[in-house]
This record gives sequence, C-alpha cells and structure tokens, in this order.
Amino acid sequence: MMARAVLSQADIQRALTRISHEILESNRGSSDLVLLGIPTRGVALARRIAEIIARIEPDAPAAPAGALDVTMYRDDLGRTRTRTPAPTEVPAGGIDGKTVVLVDDVLYSGRTIRAAFDALADLGRARAVRLAVLVDRGHREFPIRADFVGKNLPSSTRERINVRLVEIDGDDAVTIDGGDE
Repeated sequence: MMARAVLSQADIQRALTRISHEILESNRGSSDLVLLGIPTRGVALARRIAEIIARIEPDAPAAPAGALDVTMYRDDLGRTRTRTPAPTEVPAGGIDGKTVVLVDDVLYSGRTIRAAFDALADLGRARAVRLAVLVDRGHREFPIRADFVGKNLPSSTRERINVRLVEIDGDDAVTIDGGDE
C-alpha cells in the first residue's frame, strides 16, 4: 500500500507556528523557557520552535533548544531494537526552576515520554514540564497527554506514522501507511 500524505510542508509549518504561540501564551512569554527535543526528529522540531518563538518575540529572552536522549532510560531496551544513543545537550543555565517543553515528533504509547521524565530528573529540577508533539496518534500505555499538539491522528496499531523533516530526511512530510494488509 502506498503511504498516504497527512501533513505537507506548509501544514507542518502552520502546526509549529501554532504550537509556538500556544507555548508562549501558556508560559506568558519566553522567559525561563527551555525546549528539549527528543532525538532524532524532536531535536529538529525543538530548534524550529525556538526559531519561531524568536521571530514572534524578537525583544524577549531567547528560548534555548537542546536535546534530551532517553535511550538508556527506556523500559523496553531488552525487547525492542533501539537506536544508538545521541548526546544530551542541555542549554547553558540548565533546567532548574525553568519550564521545560519536551518536543517529540509522534506521541504513541507514552513510553518515550515516561523515559524522558526519568532522564530529566537526572538533569535537575524543572519548575514545570510540558509536552509538545507534531502528531498524537493515540494508543497510550501510560497516562500521558500532550499539552501542545500539531495534529491529532487517530490510527490503527497496524499503521505506521512517518515524519520526514528537511534537516534529516531532505523534505518535510507526515505520511501514514499500513493497516490494510
């Protein structure tokens, strides 16, 4: 079966712009805000959101973007193939007392975000932790809900959501495939 396009480059840009505005609104600006992307695509998304926030509020303090690798914090390491760990990059100033927005491409079972909470605890004590995702596909195994969602995309567990970003894949698109086998 061919992959079905769900979000185009323009759709992704609009979703990230909306998420950026929602983050600023809920945080009452960009002060004490840290964006931490979960590798691989979450890091690129966090950097894009930081750039959009800087354009929205050019005179405000920048919202730094970093990376939070959760590979070694996963509870399914022995059962599933995982990617090679990537470096965690925490912006200068750390996370203590800050509002941390975790950024990921797809929210599915919630296991990655649960691992992110453990990884964050090893870095310090954030004032608050929020979650921004490009796609929320449902099927949670943990009681985790995103605060900022680009697109809710209910899907079958047999389907695969593919997020492509220009920084990694050469183009921007979200497609869905499978489910009809």
